[in-house]
Amino acid sequence: MTAVTKAGPPPSSRPSPQRVWEIDFLRGLAIILMVGYHLLFDLGEFVGVERFLGWSTDLSSPAWTIAQFFFAGLFVVLSGISGTLSRSNIRRGLRLLAVSILVSAATYLFDPSSAVYFGILQCLAVSMLIYGAAFEKAGAVACAAWGAAVIGLAAALPPLKEALAVRHGWLLPLGLPGPSFSSYDYFPLIPWLGVFLVGSALGKSVYASRQSLLPWRLPRTFVNVAGRHSLLIYIVHQPVIMGVLYALGLAR
Repeated sequence: MTAVTKAGPPPSSRPSPQRVWEIDFLRGLAIILMVGYHLLFDLGEFVGVERFLGWSTDLSSPAWTIAQFFFAGLFVVLSGISGTLSRSNIRRGLRLLAVSILVSAATYLFDPSSAVYFGILQCLAVSMLIYGAAFEKAGAVACAAWGAAVIGLAAALPPLKEALAVRHGWLLPLGLPGPSFSSYDYFPLIPWLGVFLVGSALGKSVYASRQSLLPWRLPRTFVNVAGRHSLLIYIVHQPVIMGVLYALGLAR
């Protein structure tokens, strides 16, 4: 007699996990704030506008510096949380790395002096690859400890850079660029990999059930939609802003 086994539903018919409402919302909020920040920068840098809708375009103040790190930090933490909900961080990391290389090439063609060599996309891509290879099966405590250690290493970078007398860009991804390096978008692995790992620790603990923490079902909002498409928005927002400024004849 042949045993009869009951086959499960084909992969295409299995229900996909629900998206976590608050993660999409916070990611959308972070990307919208980042777009607003870049709009103010472009208006100040390329148009010469001093204020826009009541906001100063001088982004060199300590308040704006703190705000920039808050936007970016929120985005990286949420990416770390999302990594614990992903089926393949290696695949996501490789795909994002390819996109980030194209972004770097495009910025170099636009203006070699302000080309992006290790911006937030490269940082996130490499962080995903490192997480997928070394931390995917680690516990929340281990991820938090390694994250704190990497963040703590940032304090040692200035004296280390001086001691090593860094004169080239090979250590750029680690936070040790050469003396002539400058970039508008630079997110080295130290400390940002640590921030990513702290996010993954939150994902493995707070979101271990892979469910929203909110006790009620909330409607989809524009901010949530932006959060679901944050990578696309990040890639296209600068070309769109600059294209509009040039089309209006405002860019210098």
